[in-house]
Amino acid sequence: MTPGRRCLAIGGQPQASAKVSPTRSDRVDMRSRPPRIRPMGIQAVKEQRLAAELPRRLLAWYATAQRDLPWRRSRTPYRVWLSEVMLQQTRVDTVVPYYRRFLRRFPTLKALAQAPLDEVLKLWAGLGYYARARNLHAAARQVVTKYGGRIPRSLEPLLALPGVGDYTAGAILSIAYNLRAAVLDGNVARVLCRLLGIAENPKASATQTRLRAIAEALIPEGHARDLNQAMMELGAVVCTPRTPTCEACPVSGLCVARRAGKQRQLPRTPRRKPVPHYDVGIGLVWRRSKLLITRRPLDAMLGGLWEFPGGKREGDEPLEQTVQREIREELGLDVAVAARFLSCNHAYSHFRVTLHAFHCTSPRGRPRPVKSTAYRWVTVAELPGYPFPAGSLKIIRELEKHPGPPED
Repeated sequence: MTPGRRCLAIGGQPQASAKVSPTRSDRVDMRSRPPRIRPMGIQAVKEQRLAAELPRRLLAWYATAQRDLPWRRSRTPYRVWLSEVMLQQTRVDTVVPYYRRFLRRFPTLKALAQAPLDEVLKLWAGLGYYARARNLHAAARQVVTKYGGRIPRSLEPLLALPGVGDYTAGAILSIAYNLRAAVLDGNVARVLCRLLGIAENPKASATQTRLRAIAEALIPEGHARDLNQAMMELGAVVCTPRTPTCEACPVSGLCVARRAGKQRQLPRTPRRKPVPHYDVGIGLVWRRSKLLITRRPLDAMLGGLWEFPGGKREGDEPLEQTVQREIREELGLDVAVAARFLSCNHAYSHFRVTLHAFHCTSPRGRPRPVKSTAYRWVTVAELPGYPFPAGSLKIIRELEKHPGPPED
């Protein structure tokens, strides 16, 4: 403050300011203290070092260490898109046979667009996250009608397609077209957090924005395809979530987390909530040697798939009562519950279920779907022609061993 300027004291009354001169020791401390670097500045320095060193080391490693995967043999935009959609939340070894079967049936984007949704879902059955299949099918139709079957080469039209977000768009642009675009999946986010010593939750929106900017800044001109795949490969096989093999990492010398001995602790993610469990009563409703199946609404979980009618047990009600109540609510149909056929466990991404299937009979009455979009009476031999979720497939496999109602 300049002499004579007045300021408010804590109590609100004006008072004259006093000029205080630092002591000699104070002056020495202020002159000798190094300038303080804000945390963001420290990170910027680390990021600049990465930009200079990481691409060279990582590209050299990837050239010799990459896995031989079927989608890497042909980088057409359609195949890149298909593989990236299938790989979301799904292990590579699980995806490979599905990817090959899918391409045999739908070798081109046009073939996929022309197919009925039921056929697409049937090929997807067991892979999970069925919204991916529905969105891929809808997006393929849009690309054919709007772009003549050519997958766009720019971000905005890609993001306008059903099911395409930043990750999928970045993968198509960089891997298929070798254009500079970030690909930020769980593997890449984990690698960057460890390299830079970033402790924030990598799934938080602000952290995602920052990591995506860093990932794009690291891409050298003309090497988007290989660098993005190398980053994902490093996270998948070396910089793994629980047991990173730092001794095999080509960029371990650049890693802040390793130098601090915190590679197993970073990135920090929120503790997972307990996974709930539900008992589900299912009715195998027979009528003249045929079974009743229903189709789930497209906008519901497992949308578009077929299933045996039933639902969650309420409280401690007997499972037989669960079956009767659910079928009455879903279809307006009264059934008589007979013997239990089987019980089996199944896990989804955010909950677990035990499926309890009971033989039932319904000699008369027409189903009136309320919570489903369609129903069919089918033989056991006809069941494989419909797309069912993985839990129902366990029941179908047992039905094929005993292909008739209990009295047959």
